[in-house]
Amino acid sequence: MIAIKEVCDGVLCVDGGSLYPVLHRMEKTGLIRAKWIAEGSGRRMRIYDLTARGRKQLGREEARWTTVADAVQRVLKFA
Repeated sequence: MIAIKEVCDGVLCVDGGSLYPVLHRMEKTGLIRAKWIAEGSGRRMRIYDLTARGRKQLGREEARWTTVADAVQRVLKFA
């Protein structure tokens, strides 16, 4: 969750209670795969990778988002 906040300069804040159920669903449907890794301190972390199916889905979602964002931009310019 910290990585998400850092990547977007704090604009998006994701709660673990929202994020983890989504990650589990995505893993169950084959969009991502998860594995455990150990940090130098011995603390274990779960990391997630997109599968080929997940990359295809991401492309579809990005196209859909672009369509919606473009429409919103047109409306805002019109106002």
